[in-house]
Amino acid sequence: MALPVLLAITIHEAAHAYVARRLGDPTAALLGRVTLNPFKHIDPFGTVLLPLLLLFASQGALMFGYAKPVPVNTRKLRNPRYDMVWVALAGPLSNLLQAVLWTLLLAVLLWLGQQGLYEPFFARMAWAGIMVNLVLAALNLFPLPPLDGGRIAVGLLPARPAHYLARLEPLGFFIVLGLLWLNLLDRYWLYPLLEAGLQVLLQPLQWLGLPLP
Repeated sequence: MALPVLLAITIHEAAHAYVARRLGDPTAALLGRVTLNPFKHIDPFGTVLLPLLLLFASQGALMFGYAKPVPVNTRKLRNPRYDMVWVALAGPLSNLLQAVLWTLLLAVLLWLGQQGLYEPFFARMAWAGIMVNLVLAALNLFPLPPLDGGRIAVGLLPARPAHYLARLEPLGFFIVLGLLWLNLLDRYWLYPLLEAGLQVLLQPLQWLGLPLP
């Protein structure tokens, strides 16, 4: 899973920075965040230490982390409120695109397997790429700041509810952790979206008669 995870996180963060630059804010680009170098996006605590601590503390039941936030100066965006929606949406969309590309690679590998050229390692990597990117997209689309879905909701909601939702941002991280710990976020949000995503991506492979791993 190492390569799919690194690509998923790196491209997600680089997509935020790239779209922000295209919409008028070069802040992240000037900091070198429009790059596929994963070290530019890794947060020592949020990407490495926190997931390990949660994994051990929960005995393998919970793992959660985050990359280094991409700085966005909304005052430099041409249309701050709605441009921020596109900046936030860029990350999850990049994960969905990666899930599609990993599915195409999986289809090619499964077809090669029917020709007697099957390599299970790469097929498992492609499957991991699909799962990792679908989970990241679904998690980040949850409508609570500071997740991308929360920023999207703040940009689309009317002014008053958007204001109240934005005020939750300092507590959002802890709310998400609590929902994960109680198995509410995965049961009622992640699993349904993951199942729907897999259905859409894998149905064409089944139509082609390719055996799924």
